[in-house]
Amino acid sequence: MTKLALVDCNNFYVSCERLFRPDLWNRPVAVLSNNDGCIVARSQEVKALGIKMATPLHQVQHLIRKHQVTLFSSNYPLYADLSNRVSQCLEMFTPHLEVYSIDESFLDLTDVTNDITAYGQTIKHKVFQMTGIPVSVGIAPTKTLAKLANYAAKKWSQTGGVLDLSDPSRVEHLLRKVEVDEVWGIGGRTAQRLHIMGVNTAYDLAQQPAERIQAQFNIVIARTVMELNGTPCLSLQEITPPKQQIVCSRSFKKRLTDYQELANALSCFCNRAAEKLRQQNSVAGSVTVSIRTNPFQPKDPQYQRSAYMMLNRSSQDTRLLLASALSLLKSLYKPGYRYHKCAIQLGHIQAAAAPQQADLFAELEDEPKKSRQLMAAIDQINQRYHRGIAVSETRQSRQWQTPVEHLSPKRTTDWNELAKVRC
Repeated sequence: MTKLALVDCNNFYVSCERLFRPDLWNRPVAVLSNNDGCIVARSQEVKALGIKMATPLHQVQHLIRKHQVTLFSSNYPLYADLSNRVSQCLEMFTPHLEVYSIDESFLDLTDVTNDITAYGQTIKHKVFQMTGIPVSVGIAPTKTLAKLANYAAKKWSQTGGVLDLSDPSRVEHLLRKVEVDEVWGIGGRTAQRLHIMGVNTAYDLAQQPAERIQAQFNIVIARTVMELNGTPCLSLQEITPPKQQIVCSRSFKKRLTDYQELANALSCFCNRAAEKLRQQNSVAGSVTVSIRTNPFQPKDPQYQRSAYMMLNRSSQDTRLLLASALSLLKSLYKPGYRYHKCAIQLGHIQAAAAPQQADLFAELEDEPKKSRQLMAAIDQINQRYHRGIAVSETRQSRQWQTPVEHLSPKRTTDWNELAKVRC
C-alpha cells in the first residue's frame, strides 16, 4: 500500500522569526503582509485571541496592545532560505520528495518497513534538530488523506504531532469529525453547495458516488472523493512544474497619484516577474497590467482598469517586457485618482527551448543570444550583491514604497546581518 507523508511547518513565518528570538517562544507573535497592512501568520497564542488570517492590522490594534503581541514585517529572504533547509533535511528520509509550497512537502514512504509512526516522529525531531523549525507529519495512502492527517496532527495534541491513517478504521473516525470545508480542495462556495446537498462532513463527502459529484461539480472534486476512499489520484510531482502565469503586485500604503510613481512601482514588479520567468527557464508571450483605487474607501473616486498585450515574439528579456508594461500603463493611467494597487501578469508561458515563430522584423539573428547573455549577467550580479541592479525605462525611485516598521534581520542570507554571539 502507498504511504505518503505530508510534512508541514507549524506557523512557518512565525517559527522563522522565533528561531532567532527564543524569548518569543510561548508568547503571541504575528507576521504582517508586504506593507504591514494585514496579518498573514499567527502563533497559536494569537489564534487564541480570535484574530483571523488576513485581518487588517488597524482593526485589531486594541488586541495587539492589550496582549503585547510582537509584530514582524514579512522577511521573505529568510523564510525562503529556511524553507530550503527544511527540504534538504527531508531529502535524508526519502529519494521521492515533492516540495508543495514554502512550508509543505510530500514524501513517499512506501518503502519504509519500520514502524511508520515512529518514522514520522524521527522526521519531526530531526527537522527540528537541524533547522529549529517545528513540523507536523500526516501519513496516509493518498495526498488528500495525508492533508487531513496533518490537520489532525496539528489540532489534537494527543497525536504528538504525527498521525498515521494507514488503518481504515482511523480514517473513518477522522472523516466523521472533520467538517467538509477542511478537506483539501474544497473551497467556500463548493462547501456551501455541498451543505445544500446534505454533505456536511468529510465522511459525508466520501460516501458520495464519484460519478454524481463529477456531474454536479467537476472531475477535480470527484478525484477528491476517490482520494478520501483511499484511491490515489494525485501523483507525487518530484519536479516542480513551471508556472503558467507569473504575477507580481503590491498594494500601496501611501496612495499614488503621480504617473511617475506608478511607473517606478511597475518597473520594480516587472523586474521581479522577469527574474522569476528566467529562474524557471521560460519565456512569456503576453503581458497584462492592472491598476485600481481602494474599493474600501468609497468616498474616494473609484477607478479600476486592466490592459493586455500579446508580444510579437515570446521573451524573457526584462527590457522588452518592461517596454510593453509601461506602454499598457500609459493607456490605463488617468490623473485625479488615488491608486491603491498595481500589478503585472506574464502569460502564455512556455519553455525557453520550445520552437517559436521567427520575428521577421528582428534586425540581427544573434539578438536573442545577446539578450540571454545580458539577462544572465544581470541575474548573476543580483544573486551576488545585495543591492543589485535593475532594468528600467524610468528613473529608479522607491518613494512609492513605504518603509516597513517591523522587519527582522536577514540572519541567513546577508553577511552584514548575521547574528552576533557574545561569549
